[in-house]
Amino acid sequence: MKILVVGGGGREHAIIMKLKESKLVDKLYCTPGNGGISKYAECFSVSATDIDGVVSLAKQLSVDMVVVAPDDPLVMGMADALRNEGFMTFGPTKAAAIIEGSKVFSKELMKKYNIPTAAYEVFTDADKAIEYIKKQNTYPTVIKADGLALGKGVIIAQNEQEAIDAVNSMINDKKFGESGLRIVIEEFLTGPEVSVLSFTDGETVVPMISSMDHKRALDGDKGLNTGGMGTVSPNPYYTDEIANECMEKIFLPTVNAMKAEGRTFEGCLYFGLMLTPKGPKVIEFNCRFGDPETQVVLPMLNGDLADIMVKIYNHNLKDAQISWKSGYCSCVIMASGGYPGSYQKGVIIDGLDRNGQVNGAFVYHAGTKADGSKLVTNGGRVLGVTCTAYTLQGSLDKCYAAVSKISWDNVHFRKDIGARALKALTNDPLDLEYKQDMEDYIEENGVYLRQ
Repeated sequence: MKILVVGGGGREHAIIMKLKESKLVDKLYCTPGNGGISKYAECFSVSATDIDGVVSLAKQLSVDMVVVAPDDPLVMGMADALRNEGFMTFGPTKAAAIIEGSKVFSKELMKKYNIPTAAYEVFTDADKAIEYIKKQNTYPTVIKADGLALGKGVIIAQNEQEAIDAVNSMINDKKFGESGLRIVIEEFLTGPEVSVLSFTDGETVVPMISSMDHKRALDGDKGLNTGGMGTVSPNPYYTDEIANECMEKIFLPTVNAMKAEGRTFEGCLYFGLMLTPKGPKVIEFNCRFGDPETQVVLPMLNGDLADIMVKIYNHNLKDAQISWKSGYCSCVIMASGGYPGSYQKGVIIDGLDRNGQVNGAFVYHAGTKADGSKLVTNGGRVLGVTCTAYTLQGSLDKCYAAVSKISWDNVHFRKDIGARALKALTNDPLDLEYKQDMEDYIEENGVYLRQ
């Protein structure tokens, strides 16, 4: 097969590296790609949101399948356009992608089908929203822009003034454009967060290995919300019992609800969950692979990703061979200083080899560009330094050792990725000496065993 992947970030790099392992794949293309992806797939300059351009490129290359990875083109209907031209396509239709494209739609879907989520109200008028906030007088409170906002359209207000400012910025100041003209105000849930990506063909649902994202820009979960500053997998808070409950009360009901609404979802459906004292509840849905969750989930996949995608398209996911490696995978995002606000581009990155890699880790490129023989920064999130190991601590140690080898002016990364997950593993029955022996064995043999 010849496969075209649409997108140009760390998620797309992770998808491409997993597709590269497939015996079904002969050639990989990517548009627009980035400086790291270009080492493994032939890249083109068509924008990820240029529907006509991507359809034209797919025809020009005579590809067998197109993988539409980002949210924007999916919500705009790129998968529909490709299918209409006869291309096998991985990614939901526009009608199904609305589950991420509209927070209002997803909240109303959950209310209608009794899928557990936070209590909420919807507003289009700032004054009425502020009146509601004052009447509720409960903080923190969560204010969400209805539409897509690069993962930044959620504000957790700690007091009345912050909540009022959030409402005004979205509705009156149009901080997120059309996306913020309708807002959702919902109760603040407490508990560990869990990300669960899932393969689905609209009938069968196969959850992937769980992960834990780190959204805030600064250590200690402080600072502004970002697209994600790092991830670990699996998430130690997500037990088998919770997984079974989620399948029964959330995963299957959601897929069945979308089908009942005439919006059958085919592709990767992402469940953002909060494990509250009253059980797991949905924080958000995404209509695609998460970023940077994909960077720790796909390396753990035992299975042929291209074959899985083909089976989803043909509605026989139930026949796919899917399992997960033991051990842990961690990813530390290296970002441009100033992200998620303003930041400089075009800064030379030191410490990477000619393939954009560093010894001891795999480096997924999110915002890089080739500049002659050099790689330079070209985005807020620049690199995702990723490692697997027998223990979570082992994978994190390897990640930060690799991070220390890479540098550029004003680089920023969190130094506490995985800290909460490590706390959940403190009742580890294995002694440290045994763990070190196993780490040494794994380094030599490449075998991973979950503790």
